[in-house]
Amino acid sequence: MTHNQLLEAFPLKETINEAYNPPLVHQREYLVNGEMLTWTGPVHEVVSPIGTRDAEGNITLPVIGSYPLTTENEALAALDAAVLAYNSGRGEWPTMNVQQRLACIETFTKLLIASKAEIVKLIVWEIGKSSSDAEKEFDRTVEYIYASIDAMKDLDRDNSRFVIEQGIIGQIRRSSCGVVLCMGPFNYPLNETFTLLIPALIMGNTVLFKTPKHGSLCHYPVLSAFQAAFPAGVVNTIYGRGNVLVSPIIATGKIDVLALIGSSKIADTLKKTHPKTNRLRAILGLDAKNAAIILPDADLDVAVTECMLGALSFNGQRCTALKILFVHESIAGVFNDKLCKAIAQLKVGMPYEKGVQITPLPEPNKPAYLQGLVEDAVAHGASMLNEDGGLQVGPLCYPGLLYPVNSEMRIYREEQFGPLIPVVPFNDVEETIQYLIDSDHGQQVSIFGTDPEEIAKLIDPLVNLVSRVNINAQCQRGPDVFPFTGRKDSAEGTLSVVDALRAFSIRAMVATKSNDVNKAILNEIVNDKDSNFISTRFIL
Repeated sequence: MTHNQLLEAFPLKETINEAYNPPLVHQREYLVNGEMLTWTGPVHEVVSPIGTRDAEGNITLPVIGSYPLTTENEALAALDAAVLAYNSGRGEWPTMNVQQRLACIETFTKLLIASKAEIVKLIVWEIGKSSSDAEKEFDRTVEYIYASIDAMKDLDRDNSRFVIEQGIIGQIRRSSCGVVLCMGPFNYPLNETFTLLIPALIMGNTVLFKTPKHGSLCHYPVLSAFQAAFPAGVVNTIYGRGNVLVSPIIATGKIDVLALIGSSKIADTLKKTHPKTNRLRAILGLDAKNAAIILPDADLDVAVTECMLGALSFNGQRCTALKILFVHESIAGVFNDKLCKAIAQLKVGMPYEKGVQITPLPEPNKPAYLQGLVEDAVAHGASMLNEDGGLQVGPLCYPGLLYPVNSEMRIYREEQFGPLIPVVPFNDVEETIQYLIDSDHGQQVSIFGTDPEEIAKLIDPLVNLVSRVNINAQCQRGPDVFPFTGRKDSAEGTLSVVDALRAFSIRAMVATKSNDVNKAILNEIVNDKDSNFISTRFIL
């Protein structure tokens, strides 16, 4: 992959066809208290990483839209709407019965599905995700919503009974936490945002939802669905700079749950902003530096395939990506050769092209950051093994394999979140365990080998250092019914279909002494359906 070949991945302006058909969405509306408010102030222009070139090799990146840059005042007004809708637990949404809330979620999902084509196109053009991957993200989001609905039905059925213990009658259910501030990431702007948003809503919380800087426009088609499906104030949106909007919101003390997928540094700062930190529940998906450990007896074909997918899917812009590979020195040469050949087979191009695997990066400063990591690694003894590895043309960065990487290099510790693969040779497997012990992160690890005894020796310490150990497979989030969390600075709380429902709720119960008078009271409440909490309704 030469410089010219990388440049030619951007189409010439005079030869572009129907495939090059950028959207144009100049958003001036945002949703607060059930109303679509019009914004007339400053806006953020959305520049797509999907560009064109001219005959001289100059790249032009198109403006595909804009969205409001609201101020602290608008953010606080949106917060007040969410607080009012929750009304200290007395609002329509938190007191609504489960079946009614799920009906609203189902209505919303049908409206969401109707906007699929528009949302997918915006994901492609905003963040450079391939069309096939953007469609998968959308479909997976819908599957997650329906799985969450089914999980809530199961949970409610399990709780639709009274328990009698030691002369006390009780009914135990899960109740809402309050007002949730929800912030998703740019790399999965729809899916990972909704893995926070949907369980929060199902459990009866009201939501203040801030869109990510990159991947914001794809939520615009969803606003009308929120408006139509939910009571006023249940879902409220804010747009703008996080450093302007978020800290003042949390400083009010009115946020009960901080739901964030992003940076651990940002999460730490925001949590400290809350005046009553013990009242703030945090549900966080944060940084990760997931490692692969390739043992001497590993099936190298499997290891190379899985490591390449793990390191370079969506250009390595995933928290679950493999971001550092530890390869036993006895097989490092062969492994690296195979991985270089595999990288050379990847298709580089624009996201709308069929079968493309390496696409432009949406963050304007990311290419320079990656180049800095490469220069630092080379200065400390690493070499770029694959031909033209690390080559950059505009926002398009060709994958690079760095070897041998050591602890003096920034990329040994820093989460690159891009298409660079650092490979560390090791002699004693204890070196890999020590790396994970010393690391600030603890999400996942992948082990590649064929000896059950050796793999077992690694599993037992590693499960106490990370939250998921993958055997002969890349790190990944799914299936969504599996727990997704991390240790140290990688996460707080657990996200999966069932765990997320629990994370956004708290166990509550109604109890009374078991005597004839109290039994009669409970029976009357149940028979007359006077309470949405005390109930034996069975949702099918």
